[in-house]
Amino acid sequence: MVLFVDDEPSILSALRRLVRPVGYRALLASSGAEGLALLASEPVDVVVSDMRMPEMDGAAFLEKVHAGHPDVGRILLTGYADIQTTVAAVNLGQIQRYIAKPWDDRELLAAIEDSIARRRLALQNRDLLALTAQQNAELAALNQDLSQRVKARTQELEQVNAMLERSFTQVKENFLLSVQVFSGLMELREGGMVGYSRQVADLARRTARHLGLSQREQDDLHLAGLLHEIGKIGLPDALLRKPVSLMTADEMARYRRHTLNGEAALLPLAELQHVARLVRSQHERLDGHGFPDGLAGDAVPLDVQVLSAVSDYCSALSGRLAEKRYAPPMAVQLIRGGAGTRYLHDVVEALQKALAEAPAYNVNERELGAHEIQPGMRLSRDLLTPKGTLLLAAGHVFDARMVRQIREFANREGVKLTFSIQIDEKSGPKGTSDDPATAAPQVA
Repeated sequence: MVLFVDDEPSILSALRRLVRPVGYRALLASSGAEGLALLASEPVDVVVSDMRMPEMDGAAFLEKVHAGHPDVGRILLTGYADIQTTVAAVNLGQIQRYIAKPWDDRELLAAIEDSIARRRLALQNRDLLALTAQQNAELAALNQDLSQRVKARTQELEQVNAMLERSFTQVKENFLLSVQVFSGLMELREGGMVGYSRQVADLARRTARHLGLSQREQDDLHLAGLLHEIGKIGLPDALLRKPVSLMTADEMARYRRHTLNGEAALLPLAELQHVARLVRSQHERLDGHGFPDGLAGDAVPLDVQVLSAVSDYCSALSGRLAEKRYAPPMAVQLIRGGAGTRYLHDVVEALQKALAEAPAYNVNERELGAHEIQPGMRLSRDLLTPKGTLLLAAGHVFDARMVRQIREFANREGVKLTFSIQIDEKSGPKGTSDDPATAAPQVA
């Protein structure tokens, strides 16, 4: 829509006739005040104003239009004598175009069309800016919401991972405990020796550490030490008690099958595949005179040699190799004599280093009786029965149920159990506090 402002009615009529054929709607005002009133009530795209008008000239009028309606196009019609006032209109009213009278119809129509196009472009630009601002605000809100969701999901995943890690640790601990309990069954047989398998397992792991074997290899050797005699479970008690040096040929043939039986017993457990191989090969030798496969040289893995040397040493101490039991120095000499034929010199040296280590003593522990145990306390050493059977593994945390069962067992059986409990330097036994207000409750 075009607003024409001029104090001469004939000029207004001529201007209306000019724009009617091209489809523009025209508003007519005979003064600046009337033009401002129409602007306030009608949607106008462009204003075409004469310069010379009484009361309010074109410069003053367009200045007010610019102030109140900055998006409306502004065109000034002026005579050649009005150059000074035209300059004022350009500066004050920010007019976009001025056309001299008498105007050229095509020039004026082109100016009006250009002004309308510029206004529409400005309005579209403004709408786009507003839309962009709105979308940016919505995107920021979405990002904030997404960030919060990601944060919440991350926290959930961290909690789940922590739970899985705790569960995995618990499963691993329970698995090791099961292996320890299972290995202890052999020691309950007539001819079995209390703590023998744990002695082999511990010494094998320490020897492997001195050889620089990986943590996984050390752990597998520990498990293999606990289970290395599992294949003997089917042997008669008399054969279990008999030293290897006194066995007949038939007894030796039956004895040698224990490694194959042990491997067969462990193979169904995926976690113990490598341990099963160690159990099978525990009597192989570098010179190829071992059994059951007669491996020789590099075909005898280093971890197999460790298990072989350690089990030979412990067997010499326990009297399983010969009628007499070897004293530790003589047992070491026996192992050294096998260097180069049974095992590498490095394995023998690592075993000697492991034997020379001082026994570990945990200063941060306290020995307590069955009726002194409280929920939350942590066991620092394996708990064994007087016969050497494993009751609880080191690291076990007592709960109220376990405390109650231990006390009932001690009262019923009349046995004295001693528990090595981990000590917290600040609060005493792990899980307790010197403050009576925070101490664990007594269990009847």
